[in-house]
Amino acid sequence: MQTVQLGRTGRRVTRVGLGGMPLSIQGRPDRARAKDVIRRAVELGVNFIDTADVYCLDDADLGHNERLIAETLDALGARDDVTVATKGGLTRPEGRWENDGRPEHLRRACEHSLRMLGTDRIDLYQLHAPDRRVPFGESVGAVARLYEEGKVASVGLSNVSLMQVEAALALVPVTSVQNRYNPWDRSSELDGIIRFCDQRSITFLPYSPVGGARRVTLLRESEELREIGARHGGATPEELVLAWILGVSPSLAVIPGASRPASIESSVRAASLHLDDRTRRELEEAFRALPA
Repeated sequence: MQTVQLGRTGRRVTRVGLGGMPLSIQGRPDRARAKDVIRRAVELGVNFIDTADVYCLDDADLGHNERLIAETLDALGARDDVTVATKGGLTRPEGRWENDGRPEHLRRACEHSLRMLGTDRIDLYQLHAPDRRVPFGESVGAVARLYEEGKVASVGLSNVSLMQVEAALALVPVTSVQNRYNPWDRSSELDGIIRFCDQRSITFLPYSPVGGARRVTLLRESEELREIGARHGGATPEELVLAWILGVSPSLAVIPGASRPASIESSVRAASLHLDDRTRRELEEAFRALPA
């Protein structure tokens, strides 16, 4: 599988990674199947997994996804072969998703993630989202101090604007930007964030690439996407979308979620699809016809 350098770290990660979120939130698979998903990803050559402390059911379950990934990689003897990115800056009181970008919270969250992952240094630690109640520079500064102390090997940002990325660069080297990007939300492209990341050797990590579980059905119901897929070896609409995103920038890596081994198998197949300019135009026309 194709790889891309992760920022300026020297690490190379597969352009199709695994998003761990579906394995730990509401509706998650049982533990055995969840581990099967991670194991299958590693078997297929995937060496990049994205997680977060809040990929869980609630605050009493914090770190569920991180523990699951660490245990599986250890059992496979693959810990040193896989780059694991996690995030801090949210909480899950009673299952809600709430921001907490206070420096003291970010430090506690990082320490907890270190324990859950069973490591003394996190490969990539990302600020999960800006907190409007906390100056952005204070949140980034807290993560920068964790970087300076060696608790995290590299720093990333998630759910940020171009202005925030520029502001963060004045405080710490930024390795990645993880924003939503899919046929329904191309704001990171239109706002210039993807182009900026290309220019600064920052890896862009589009999350929710097929729009989330509720929108996958809309992709599958698209007659135009089914017709294009039939001309490309029976590719599914989801595979077409992933292949289209991979063509947006040579320095991005997609991190689609999976709750079944078949899902990560499908995502990996997308990396081998070749889409010429005509097909990309046809796909974008089909995307514009999708229900909002």
